[in-house]
Amino acid sequence: MSLQKNAIGKMIFWSRWLQLPMYLGLIVALGVYAWKFMLVLFNLVMNLNSLKETDILIQVLTLIDVVMIANLLVMVIIGGYEIFVSRLDLGDSHDQPEWLDHVDAGVLKVKLGIALITISSINLLRSFINAANLDEHTLKWEVIIHIVLVFSAMFIAATDWLIQLKAKQLGHGSH
Repeated sequence: MSLQKNAIGKMIFWSRWLQLPMYLGLIVALGVYAWKFMLVLFNLVMNLNSLKETDILIQVLTLIDVVMIANLLVMVIIGGYEIFVSRLDLGDSHDQPEWLDHVDAGVLKVKLGIALITISSINLLRSFINAANLDEHTLKWEVIIHIVLVFSAMFIAATDWLIQLKAKQLGHGSH
């Protein structure tokens, strides 16, 4: 029985590697966003003389949005791999992200929540600038979704804080 239990435990532990193709797929998606960024930037530069100021602002907000989504992907790829699959052996790499030293599932969730709020904020700003071309129903739902994201991130952060507080009270330390 103990041998079977040990084998099952090893198989369950090994199963984390099934996430590897998913993280590699996210790297491909990151490449897609890099391509999208270059296309939008090229379009902005090539049409600069014919664009109105609000059009330029919308294009720049689109570039910022693409960068923020890319940042989100990098956090998920690096943080998720580090937490759920295997430690990254980066040696003494000087360009290692600062947050990687103290990342855990709770920290990653809060960072992802903040990133989603930032992306939603940029999209909302772009919609407000372009409000004349959007219907009220669309704007209303964008605001509602943004508020839900804000409250969700606050709830996740508060939950993580309570977990850390309880761990300190029990003498287990923090992250």
